[in-house]
Amino acid sequence: MRKLCTLELVSNLKINSFQAMRKQEVANFVTFINRAASSGVEVDISAKLASLSANMACLMVFGKKYMDDEFDERGFKDVIEETAVVTSTPNFCEFIPFLDVFDLQGLTRRSKELAKIFDDFFERVIDEHVHDSKEEKQTKDIVDTMMNIMQSGKAEFEFDRRHVKAMLLDMLIASMDTSSTAIDWIFSEIIRHPKVMKKLQNELEQVVGLNRMVEESDLEKLEYLDMVIKEGFRLHPVAPLLIPHESIEDCTIDGFDIPKGSRILVNTWAIGRDPEVWPEPEKFVPERFVGSNIDLRGHDFQLLPFGSGRRSCPGIQLGLITVRLVLAQMVHCFDWELPNGMTPNDLDMTEIFGLTMGRAQHLMAIPTYRLLV
Repeated sequence: MRKLCTLELVSNLKINSFQAMRKQEVANFVTFINRAASSGVEVDISAKLASLSANMACLMVFGKKYMDDEFDERGFKDVIEETAVVTSTPNFCEFIPFLDVFDLQGLTRRSKELAKIFDDFFERVIDEHVHDSKEEKQTKDIVDTMMNIMQSGKAEFEFDRRHVKAMLLDMLIASMDTSSTAIDWIFSEIIRHPKVMKKLQNELEQVVGLNRMVEESDLEKLEYLDMVIKEGFRLHPVAPLLIPHESIEDCTIDGFDIPKGSRILVNTWAIGRDPEVWPEPEKFVPERFVGSNIDLRGHDFQLLPFGSGRRSCPGIQLGLITVRLVLAQMVHCFDWELPNGMTPNDLDMTEIFGLTMGRAQHLMAIPTYRLLV
């Protein structure tokens, strides 16, 4: 399944096929913020990032945007947030199995309700794609690709609607919540550190200029942006705990005996704040990565926002492109200030623990347009 995902669904070729969509959605995002800048009003950055992420996820996975009421009366964001809460809440019945039948926390009931919401929606989506399968599309979305695999028998294992729906759920949750949360945190740190903002804007002016917006082809040239993003992921990994691993045999690591069948949780939040690895770990200092070969792809165990090895996030390339592009546009196109006379030190950086660790309070800021076009 992972091989199928890597080679067919989030390959470089597939990611590049969505480049025009990303450019258009980010341009719409910038246009919205520019209207707010013209009116001098504050923007709910957290909410707009969530909306942008949802739109891009729907276009990539389903081929079109869906209105909230087409999914469920509560809408995409609320249902996905509840899914994250339910799946991240410790289930006491796992430790006392005979209590499972009583469902004391209501987690089983809520899980079944959420599963039905997703299942009904995905069935409609698949039916729409089957109905429209004879139409020629310029860009094949993820559902198109999976339906082609299912119908052609190219998969090396049983692959039917159940598997399509399971992968759709994984991709929808992974692509909607993670990118927007990462951008939200990193941009919060940029606003809290005006010198970082200015240094980043200077780099963007040198590489891009003030006569156009940032293109994806510019991203590899933005070295300081890369440092800012690494530092943001170090302090604020989207998933504080990596997906659980299970030991398949007895083993010993650093003197610790780990029995076969043990459930292993990797605390990537703590790894990123380890004072033995990172000097002054609580400070946001992108310059700590100057001359460093540490990357975000799991090769260096000091920094593991996407995991490592065969269980690492297969969508890392897509996630990094999205985070880099949106952050670059936000910093390049606008100057920012906090509302109501707030200073950077007044910004509330309280976290909410869950599968993803978002901001407790939405980030609000006032933009001022700075490009010459």
